[in-house]
Amino acid sequence: MGWLQSLLSPLKKLWFRLHSAQKKRRGIYILYEDVKSCPYEDVHVLWSILVESNAPSLPAKR
Repeated sequence: MGWLQSLLSPLKKLWFRLHSAQKKRRGIYILYEDVKSCPYEDVHVLWSILVESNAPSLPAKR
């Protein structure tokens, strides 16, 4: 039975690491509603810069 736990333990750690990484990526989007309701153009410009800098870059086609 110990071999089963030693097999599942790394998989469990990997599952939690991948699952928590998705939450971190969504972190800036929590503020989206606040930014959307803000009347200042500067805030919208800064938001667009922030979103573009955090967007995953696509590999270049050759």
